[in-house]
Amino acid sequence: MSEFRTPYASYDVLAKWSTPSWDEQTRQVITRRLTEIPPRRFFSQEEWDIVDAVAGRLVPQPDRPEPIPIVPWIDEKLHNNWGDGFRYADMPPMGEAWRIGLQGIEEESRRRFRVAFTALAPEHQDAILRSVQDGRVEAAVWRRLSPQRFFSTVLLKEVVGVYYAHPAAWSEVGFGGPASPRGYVRLAANQRDPWEAR
Repeated sequence: MSEFRTPYASYDVLAKWSTPSWDEQTRQVITRRLTEIPPRRFFSQEEWDIVDAVAGRLVPQPDRPEPIPIVPWIDEKLHNNWGDGFRYADMPPMGEAWRIGLQGIEEESRRRFRVAFTALAPEHQDAILRSVQDGRVEAAVWRRLSPQRFFSTVLLKEVVGVYYAHPAAWSEVGFGGPASPRGYVRLAANQRDPWEAR
């Protein structure tokens, strides 16, 4: 694992809470994201645990006292059948794709290491995920779903998307968050608005 340290360690996007950068609607959305974590309603407990383990490998959070919750928001999206407005022709509906993909990850783990994915050492979890990403899989369930497409356009996209929708991740990368209603003005390279992190 890399020894990444954010260059924005002293920056906190939530300091903008009462500024003209955020309107009441923005504050309501961020309050919900911080305090109203959705309960499990779509994933089985086993599926939930697999997604949680996968998220821990894709966006490790060892230094956070409270990791950014990822699985609850994916679960909520699937429970409500909230789509992205499109679907690849060779992909099943999103909920089905998740179930097939998670089953595939679990079957690869049991075939190769004879234990559940969640029981694997981190380096073995990484090996399984790399195999799915590269399409080097053996489980029959993958005949119903492209492993590469599942990894890149479903699993990775959703995990990383949820992670970077959280204010703690915004602070980590120096992002000023949604600027509603003020907006961003300086959009060219190497320019920043006064309220953005240095």
